[in-house]
Amino acid sequence: MEYSPRKMQDLLNQNDFRLKKQYGQNFIIDENIIDNIIQKSNIDKETLVLEIGPGAGSLTYKLSQAAKQVLCYEIDTTLEEVLKENLHDSSNVEILFQDFLKANPLEDLKKYSYQKLYVIANLPYYITTPIIMKIIEDRVPVDKICVMVQKEVGNRFKAQPGSKEYGSLSVYLNYYFSMKKLLDVSRNVFLPKPNVDSIVIEFTKKEHSMKVLDEALFFKLIRDSFEQKRKTLKNNLKNYDLTIVEDVLKRHGLDLSVRAEALELAIFIEIANELSR
Repeated sequence: MEYSPRKMQDLLNQNDFRLKKQYGQNFIIDENIIDNIIQKSNIDKETLVLEIGPGAGSLTYKLSQAAKQVLCYEIDTTLEEVLKENLHDSSNVEILFQDFLKANPLEDLKKYSYQKLYVIANLPYYITTPIIMKIIEDRVPVDKICVMVQKEVGNRFKAQPGSKEYGSLSVYLNYYFSMKKLLDVSRNVFLPKPNVDSIVIEFTKKEHSMKVLDEALFFKLIRDSFEQKRKTLKNNLKNYDLTIVEDVLKRHGLDLSVRAEALELAIFIEIANELSR
């Protein structure tokens, strides 16, 4: 497969393909960026890769060379001929033309044999969070997620307590994964060029020393704590037993006048577990 804006555009034109704004289609055309993603994600021949939104197959092609097998979900059926041409010699790739958010990945994975399961993708900006939430909620047994996302969104994912980006989503994801930035990606490596820059974020599955006793309560507590970011926990959690919340906060040198953005994951877990006893 050849990587260049001209080659990509020619291939799309030959197959009468038209970009669809509603799918957030921005195809990677820089081979160096793709090689960098492959290298930093540490794929090997024991790895099954799930790719969501392969687009024209630029990343898929390199994944097929590094991984044992690649299972792709692509919502746009008009990309079928483009993908066939770009992946004609990639026999270890299966493409399911369906919406990943409506798919049953646990069922689809049953026919595969693998040691490690990675999700690696250039995610459409408009559904980045729903895709990651689905992976968690469907309990897809991923070992690692490496995804290219809008820079602003990626910064929220990996935000630390006390930062302006830190919110309920940061805490929620941090419960399941350790997160770090792998690389910055310029908007100039895409066709068409988006209006924002991107970053590649790595999510590695956590083994917990602290377990949540009631996940539903824990996630509700997080949402409610950040419901109005400028308000204190005393205001945001007025429907909870504030005596219990206050007792936990005191152990950490805090009180009910604190805002949620100052609390690290372990304190939220502790509060939730005390409330659920």
